[in-house]
Amino acid sequence: MGLLFSSSPKVYKPASEVDLGPGSDELYISPNVKAPRVAGLPVKLFAWVLETPVVGAIVLYFLKKDNLVNKLVSDAEIPEPPLFTAAHTWRDIAEQNASQAKPGLSPAERVQRAVSCIPDLPAPSPSSSSSSSFRRWTVRDFARAYGSGEVTPVMVARRFVAAVEECSGPGLNMAMFISYNPEDILRQAEESTRRYQQGAALSAMDGVLVAVKDEIDCLPYQTTGGTRWLGKARPCVGDAACVAQLRACGAVLAGKTNMHELGAGTSGINPHHGSTRNPYDAGRVSGGSSGGSAAAVCAGLCPVALGADGGGSVRMPAALCGVVGFKPTVGRLSNSGLLPLNWTVGMPGILAATVEDALVAYAAMVDQSRPSHSQPKLNLPSLTSTRSMPNIRLARSAKWFEDSSEDIRVCCDKALQTLRAQYGWETVDVTVPEVEEMRLAHYVTMGSECSASVAKYIEKLDRCEIGWDVRIALSAYGSFSSRAYLNAQRIRRRQMYFHEKIFETADAIVTPMTGVTAYPLQDDALSTGELDYINAAALARYSIAGNFLGLPAITVTAGYDKGGLPVGIQFIGRPWSEATLLHLAYAMQEACSKTNCRKPTVHYDLLKREE
Repeated sequence: MGLLFSSSPKVYKPASEVDLGPGSDELYISPNVKAPRVAGLPVKLFAWVLETPVVGAIVLYFLKKDNLVNKLVSDAEIPEPPLFTAAHTWRDIAEQNASQAKPGLSPAERVQRAVSCIPDLPAPSPSSSSSSSFRRWTVRDFARAYGSGEVTPVMVARRFVAAVEECSGPGLNMAMFISYNPEDILRQAEESTRRYQQGAALSAMDGVLVAVKDEIDCLPYQTTGGTRWLGKARPCVGDAACVAQLRACGAVLAGKTNMHELGAGTSGINPHHGSTRNPYDAGRVSGGSSGGSAAAVCAGLCPVALGADGGGSVRMPAALCGVVGFKPTVGRLSNSGLLPLNWTVGMPGILAATVEDALVAYAAMVDQSRPSHSQPKLNLPSLTSTRSMPNIRLARSAKWFEDSSEDIRVCCDKALQTLRAQYGWETVDVTVPEVEEMRLAHYVTMGSECSASVAKYIEKLDRCEIGWDVRIALSAYGSFSSRAYLNAQRIRRRQMYFHEKIFETADAIVTPMTGVTAYPLQDDALSTGELDYINAAALARYSIAGNFLGLPAITVTAGYDKGGLPVGIQFIGRPWSEATLLHLAYAMQEACSKTNCRKPTVHYDLLKREE
């Protein structure tokens, strides 16, 4: 424990000398955040202090010192050279029970290939009053209903608009959407309905509602990034690449979902557009920053939504809202049309009702714009044969894994026991070292890149247009030195080495998704945001490797805490192993979630048949 009490910067030994075995004596540092929760007037006062010349710089210095940023990152001595991106060269890895999609397939053709990989199971009604029989409507459910003519995309679109109006009103005030255009949604749905009537549906995604986080370009909407000003400063002139691919499959783009302003938070609290509430308990947070997308899927408004994941921003809210959150390998999806808030750690991601839906959306969105000889091969998992996958090894780092609430720890351990009992998959003990160092290095990286990205806008902006909590975040981001950024990239290289070594003996690393479940949304934060670094650190405890190292990661519900709130478990894979991760998540879903899937308090049935 000498490191924590010493005032000297940490001196790192070479990464190759660090013990990654289960009995490693490497020190595990649980986040020891020294900052009280504040909201309302104290947040405003703190923002004013930090923006005051000289005084603000002094306060920030001591804040970083107290929270180990200086000791573990900025002033540390690190022998490795910096690694400035998390890009991975293509490796043709062998994946069990996966088939390779042919290069050159269109998005719609890839969707149909993905659908062929999914088991055809009976569909109990999502509206059933029995919690044990509840399940969410999926992409295939909508496609079947449309194909039969029992329900049309226009009918579903009208129900969607009515549901959004209801849940956005003063009664519920769920604040899932920043903008949606009923006329545009109905226009798309009418076109899809005509295609089904003509027997010419484009794919299984045709007519399926997809919501888009307001960090991703999607016409006819402006992209605000959760602000009130960015849409004017940066006009949206076209669809993002991932949106264009979904549109080519016939998906109905259903509007722009709410998010934490500039992605600079994990709660989903937004003083400009309302704070997204959790459909399982409207008095609790949805998580962030893709909270609107997670809540929309959770509430049954769409089976798929797009998010952006720069530090767990897809996977954290997915876990809190009890849906699937999937972040592929960096480079697997195009970043074109995504706000460049943190370009070496951020990318689009998928929130979905089920693992099957995540697979279908992923197949549609994969970037295959490069020549076939220079792009990664696309493996699609045969979910019909997940049970026949032998010899799966899941790496578990005990001290890190157990650094969560008791309910989460018990739930995730039980989930691993279930996988072992039903599939025979082995859990192997390892040590993932320097986890807190990685979290702080990611924070320095993400903050520095965000500060640089918005600087040209902020210089011309009246500060009063920015939320109070984000003003504080931007003050902190702008305080990081070039040495801090370089040292953060040295830590990135170390972590890349550690994870490569672990993946030599394991198929994936398994962790809880968050250290806490959804916590209360307090009234004093609604107009100013809040500073709750303790809960923020707990939410982000397991999410960083996916972004900082560009690794694929997926979360799926493993159970519920004593209060009935969802608990997510996460699988982190080696580069380009998306098919394996989808297999693992599907097995977890089948083993745990579908036998104990609880219906959210706020939920809409858009596929109900007309009386």
